[in-house]
Formats: sequence, C-alpha cells, structure tokens
Amino acid sequence: MRIEGEIATNTDPAGPWTLVVPLKPLARAKSRLTPATGAALRPGLALAFARDTVAAALSCRTVRDVVVVTDDTEAGAALAALGARIVPDEPDRGLNAALAHGERTVRTRRPGAALAALNADLPALRPGELARVLDFSAAFSRAFVTDMAGIGTTFLSAAPGVELRPDFGGSSRTRHLESGAVEISLTGIDSVRQDVDTGDDLRAALALGVGPHTAGRWAAGAPAADR
Repeated sequence: MRIEGEIATNTDPAGPWTLVVPLKPLARAKSRLTPATGAALRPGLALAFARDTVAAALSCRTVRDVVVVTDDTEAGAALAALGARIVPDEPDRGLNAALAHGERTVRTRRPGAALAALNADLPALRPGELARVLDFSAAFSRAFVTDMAGIGTTFLSAAPGVELRPDFGGSSRTRHLESGAVEISLTGIDSVRQDVDTGDDLRAALALGVGPHTAGRWAAGAPAADR
C-alpha cells in the first residue's frame, strides 16, 4: 500500500483531469438497494446519486470535464444539463468495457489527457476531497481508491500516455493492486470512498451528508420507517 511520504514514480504531474463515469440504465441500476428502498424509488435514487456525483466532480478545481458513459436517455439528459458530456455505451458489455470505451473516446480527442474512472454512486462526494485524491494521483502512473468496505474500487486514475486498465467489480482492490496501481491511503477522503450498493451503504452516505439531489429524492420517497 502506498502511504504519504513515499517517493512518487511520475515526476511530470498531470494537469486538469477528465473523469469517466459509467452509468447503467436506471431500470437496472442499484438492484441491491431494492430491499431498503423499494423498487419504485430505486431508479430515481440511482439518478440522484449520479447527479450529485457529477455535480461535485464538475465543481472540483482539478477537473476539466466529465464524460458519462450511458445508454439511459433520461440520465443522459439530466447529466448533460449539469455540464457532463454523454457518450453512448456502444460496447454494452458491462462496467469495464464502458470505462475502456470512455477512455478511448477521451483520448481520441485529447491523446495526452490525464483521466480517471469514478463511480456514479458517490452521493456524498465533496469537491475538495476529490481534488486531494487527484492531486495525489498525479504523481503516479495509475492509482486507485478502495471503497469503505476495503474490497472494491471507487476511483482509478491513469496519467497521460498510460492505459487505464479498469478491473472494477467484486474484489477489485486486490486486482488493481496486482496490476501495479498504487493504492491511495489518504485520510479524510470518505466521500470518495462511500459508494452505495446496499441499504447500509445508503445509511452511511446519508450520515456523511449527501448532495441535494439525493437528499431531495430520499426525503420525497423514503419508506416511512427510515425518515
């Protein structure tokens, strides 16, 4: 694990970043939340998570732009209205294929782009914490942030000229470590780590402090017992 104080491997830090955010069609997104939220509320919450994630990312001082890879027309329109660029999920072969497609799309236009993959389910994301992660990542070829469970990945970066090589899903922390990516062990970046897959995750994000889209959607539709 990389800790603060170790020598950086990249002496030409990246400038402003492009973030690639993958998003499933809302009808299928966040299926594991259904027991906690009900089937009717879940798609709206998935969109709210993405809106808060993208809005926070676009407010980050080191982010140049955000590319969202999705085939969902409702989500695409909502996120484009925030300022994101929408790219159709042409591979339609899952999360990692979508991220690789987003990477190719970005680097076709800007071959020297520094880019990072960011989960779409970070409703408590804070621009300042994301900026710290990006600043730290800029010194390395590839770096990643593990989720709060210590198993998955919420963020993966690639310096200019370096392939992203995303391997999200399941025990992705181990796979990203084995691929040579540096694990970011900064403290105070909980908002970058707190993704939402389950009811417990949602409660943790709400306690951390979610963005206005998630807060509003939850307040309007949460089960009475959880209000």
